[in-house]
Amino acid sequence: MTELFQLGDFTSHAGLTLKWKIECDAINNYEWDCLATMIMMYQHEPFSKVLGIPSGGLPLQKAMENHVTKGDHPWMVVDDVYTTGTSFKKFCTTKDTMWAFKWCIFARKPIPLDDNVNALFTMPPEKKDE
Repeated sequence: MTELFQLGDFTSHAGLTLKWKIECDAINNYEWDCLATMIMMYQHEPFSKVLGIPSGGLPLQKAMENHVTKGDHPWMVVDDVYTTGTSFKKFCTTKDTMWAFKWCIFARKPIPLDDNVNALFTMPPEKKDE
C-alpha cells in the first residue's frame, strides 16, 4: 500500500528540495469521486470541459468529468498538488486553459491570488528558520 503522506528527500516538479510529499497515487477511485464532489460544493460556475495536468491531475480529471455541463462555458484545469504553480503556468498557455477554472486538491503553501488556483486543502506558510 502506498502512503498518502511520505517523509524523505524529494524533488518537486519545479526542482525544489522537499522533506515530505503528498503521494496522490494512494488515492483510490472512490476517493477521487469524493474529492470531485467536494470541489463542486465550492465551484459555483459551470464548465464545459476538464483537463488534468499530466500525470497527477489525470485521476481528478476523470472524476470531474461527471460534473461537466454541456454548453459554451469556460474549461476547468485540475492537478493533484500545487507546490509553486509551475505546472499550472506551463500547462495553461492557450486561451481556453489560461481563462479556465483551476483546482487542485492540496496546496503545499497558500496560493498567490494572481495564480487564480483554488485548493481544497491548503497548508499554512512554513515557519521561518531563526
